[in-house]
Amino acid sequence: MRGLLITGTDTGVGKTTVGAALARLIAARGFTVRARKPVETGCHSDHGRLRPADAALLQAAAGANESLATVCPYPFEATVSAERAARLAGTRLSLDDLVSACRTGVAAGDFLLVEGAGGLLSPLAERTTVADLARALGLPVLLVVPDRLGCLNHALLCTEALVARGLRCAAIVLNRLAPAHPADLDNADDLSRWRTEPVIALPYAAEIADTVPEDWRPRLASILPGLL
Repeated sequence: MRGLLITGTDTGVGKTTVGAALARLIAARGFTVRARKPVETGCHSDHGRLRPADAALLQAAAGANESLATVCPYPFEATVSAERAARLAGTRLSLDDLVSACRTGVAAGDFLLVEGAGGLLSPLAERTTVADLARALGLPVLLVVPDRLGCLNHALLCTEALVARGLRCAAIVLNRLAPAHPADLDNADDLSRWRTEPVIALPYAAEIADTVPEDWRPRLASILPGLL
């Protein structure tokens, strides 16, 4: 299956914005992108129905005319881990449920772009982490890391976890979340000394909901030949 699973070292590191940018770049190359975020927590009610905001961004970026329920069949209200949110809602999710949700509607030749919830080892379902879903789907993993002091430890821990599970890391993406950045900090250079995967550093971008920032395009495009 042609595709990619996007995860991060933590929650709130920019997985969705990076995923949406990649979806737009891949779709622009003529591929049908099937975006999936099978579980999303912290969803707000919209006319009596929970609306997964991150999944909606991925849906719009993919442009494949799929329903939001197909992109994210399991939205939950509680802002906790996906496994706990499901239990609080009286639902028990399994790895099989999530694999089925990701594969439904995906045809041969499509590009499956899956976003996890939380970080790499965050619980998604009963005895199932994001890493377990990546392995079950047979997808390479893109690791999103916040480009700030202290991220090297988190990035290296996650890449070691990927290696231990036999998962391929397609790239490490350093996402700058704030305009201010220490002049002496160069996490991309430091990570490149420790890892052999491509390390992509994305500049800070304030508005990226419905477009791909120009200075992101060549950086993200550099990893596409290994995926398409």
